[in-house]
Amino acid sequence: MWLFGLRPSRIICIVLLDRFRAVFKEGVVVMPKATLKSVAAEVGVSPATVSNAYNRPDQLSVELRERVFETAKRLGYPGPNPTARNLRSGRTGSFGVLYNHSLSHAFSDPFASMFLAGLGGAVEDVGSGLLLIPLKAGDREVDVDVLRRTPVDGLADVCLTRSQAQQVQEIATQREIPFVSSVCDDPAIDHIGLDDFAGGRMMGEHLALLGHRRVAIVLDFHDHAGPVEVIAVDRLSEHFWARIHGLIAGLDGAEVTLVDAGWNAHDTGYRAGGWVLDQRNRPTAIVGVSDVMALGVLDAARERGVDVPRELSIVGFDDIPAAGPAGLTTLAQPITERGELVGKLLLDPKRQPRQVILPTEVKVRRTTGPANERNS
Repeated sequence: MWLFGLRPSRIICIVLLDRFRAVFKEGVVVMPKATLKSVAAEVGVSPATVSNAYNRPDQLSVELRERVFETAKRLGYPGPNPTARNLRSGRTGSFGVLYNHSLSHAFSDPFASMFLAGLGGAVEDVGSGLLLIPLKAGDREVDVDVLRRTPVDGLADVCLTRSQAQQVQEIATQREIPFVSSVCDDPAIDHIGLDDFAGGRMMGEHLALLGHRRVAIVLDFHDHAGPVEVIAVDRLSEHFWARIHGLIAGLDGAEVTLVDAGWNAHDTGYRAGGWVLDQRNRPTAIVGVSDVMALGVLDAARERGVDVPRELSIVGFDDIPAAGPAGLTTLAQPITERGELVGKLLLDPKRQPRQVILPTEVKVRRTTGPANERNS
């Protein structure tokens, strides 16, 4: 019998080749890609059972799951396609975290590391992960296009300004995903934050009680390293600077100088602090708006032989792990807990309350003492 000009033996060969879908290339047989169905057929179970082995392990016995996995490994089956699975479930398995500096800075900043540890631990408990999203390079603005197209189940931030957080909230609302801020206290935005003004005021009052009337505040007004610059108070109109306004209020009329040398880093504190200490009439106290910068100031003082706290008091904010061993007086906050609570709000839209202000505490250590005007 002939069919389309082919002998029966040739027809059988074609059928077999089609059945096994083996492709011969330069003498190498490339077998067909294993699928969920082929694994199920090999194990002798339904495709749903193989799917459950990966997605619903509680539905199968340990022995059956191991048999499925061993067969999948032998056949070269990598498991269900995560992209297809996410499309079916409507979830991506990750949460976006907006960071107001470069990604490299996020890994060197102790505050960011502790916050992300808390947030990451919360989402990790449900099998999700974190996707760090930096702001636009240069102008540090929220990249609206990136936020609109990045596949995430929700958004959080690390120290965005109020206007930036409001912009993120608008995009999150459009996408119908949750957004929880770690800073913004806008009543329309879910947040886990601090009363920065009250915290700053407590630290200012601590220094005022010690008699300090000339104080320098080292801050990260710019988002890049630069020359030391004295900043006018009226330039700090952004809500983000409530901590500094609180400090000034607590100092109750003291002479305050704001000094900036770039972003939040040890080097910034070291350079700005050194500049302040080299002035003819230096202050009796220097405040770093973070512990990282305060520790930089402390190193600058030691390098110049300035006795802390007899000649100069130094304080910081946050109470990072390095603050205690250095004896740094600081305004402590629960950083890791803050991140964890942000994660819990992201995961549970019914969790209440949706706006939480965490407590702070002035931890007095050996870097503060009574003002000594004779040494200033």
